[in-house]
Amino acid sequence: MVVGDFAKEVDVLVIGAGPGGYVAAIRAAQLGRHVTIVDKDTLGGVCLNRGCIPSKALISASERYQQIKASAEIGIELTGEVQVNMPKLMSWKNAVVDKLTGGVKQLLKGNKVEVLSGEAYFSGTNTVRIATEKSSQTYEFKDCIIATGSRPAELPILPFDGKRILSSTEALNLQEVPERLLVVGGGYIGLELGTAYAKLGSQVTILEGSKQLLPGTDPALTRIVTRKLKKLGVTVLTDAMVQEGEVQGDQVTVRATVKGTSQEFTGDYCLVAVGRKPNTDELGLEAIGVQLDERGFISIDQQCRTSVKHIYAIGDCAGGDLLAHKASYEGKVAAEAICGQPSAIDFQAMPYVIFSDPEIAYTGLTEAEAKAEGYTPVVSRFAFQANGRALSMDNADGYVQLVADQETKRVLGAQMVGPDVSSLIGEVVLAIEMGASAEDIALTIHAHPTLPEVVMEAAEGILGNAIHMVNKKK
Repeated sequence: MVVGDFAKEVDVLVIGAGPGGYVAAIRAAQLGRHVTIVDKDTLGGVCLNRGCIPSKALISASERYQQIKASAEIGIELTGEVQVNMPKLMSWKNAVVDKLTGGVKQLLKGNKVEVLSGEAYFSGTNTVRIATEKSSQTYEFKDCIIATGSRPAELPILPFDGKRILSSTEALNLQEVPERLLVVGGGYIGLELGTAYAKLGSQVTILEGSKQLLPGTDPALTRIVTRKLKKLGVTVLTDAMVQEGEVQGDQVTVRATVKGTSQEFTGDYCLVAVGRKPNTDELGLEAIGVQLDERGFISIDQQCRTSVKHIYAIGDCAGGDLLAHKASYEGKVAAEAICGQPSAIDFQAMPYVIFSDPEIAYTGLTEAEAKAEGYTPVVSRFAFQANGRALSMDNADGYVQLVADQETKRVLGAQMVGPDVSSLIGEVVLAIEMGASAEDIALTIHAHPTLPEVVMEAAEGILGNAIHMVNKKK
């Protein structure tokens, strides 16, 4: 049934209400535009509902459970058994999600953004058809921002069934702790969820097709994480190419070639986490001339503009790093460009964070990348083992490493592995954005005893005057 004979006119139409879309909508509204946002699912997108937030809630719960079980080491002894109530844990996780998605709803309302629920399809270069289960309506826009995100990539030889062969979505909603969990894919999603379930009591096996866990991440960082996985009893097999899999009753069997040898693995569930693909295949983009790359990602310029000048794309569907904070950043750029501001993508330093155990974070240039760009880099590494706060937390594995230009001492990058480095990386990102030097960080008084002191100590190491480690001879 079609509601209305004429198209409804909107100023700025945003398709997708994830961390890119809702931020873009709010920013455009702040700049005086009348904005309409549409999503076929829940406000907040994958990040709030099926990704970043629920996974971190699960990770936090698993860490607390493990800490309680290990508390005897620091003199806190338990007389009873510690148990995991998965339905209650999932209920708590969902409450966290609901609170945040409710907040997004209120923010959109407070900024007078019109919210529509439905599925959008381009019927022309200035029109979309928005369909619900009961009706459809054409909307005519002046400018449009596509923020449709991405979805888990599926293996044809191991297709999702939502019951035993799981995507990350289903893995975040299990009502029991698996006795045995197979994880196909040793990237950040498989690692984070595999680690969480291992801490909750699962026997976890991770099968990664490349030669190292977390492909593309500095091996020096991943080695420390690999050691912790071994302590947790997680089996990590690299160079493991999955050949086939099948479900038999309440078990999943996966056959893989591991370093050239065929092996068989069995679990209660199998999480397949082998990447993500863009949600661009059901929008009608090619028919209106929006250019896509060979993998289906939308091609954009520095202002997030597509090949159709008044249509923009941001976040996962536009390719690059599939990060929620990148999507939000691009959302602001697109909204400001639409409103005539000279905003453009300028990634001086993108923070990358993996919520492994211990956490990994990095930004800017590595030593090798700095050399390739013509710098003469100087590197300083400070261990958490020499930090009072990390030791008092009984969590002192890892280090912070800074890379700076030898001549100017300007900070070029950082690589971190250790407690709460997901938060510590922000100081270095700011330093790089500001063009700060190692001296600027070293002269900034850091509270004691705190974890950020490790960043200060590494900066002092660049200058050759670190107090709590022996300085390298020049």
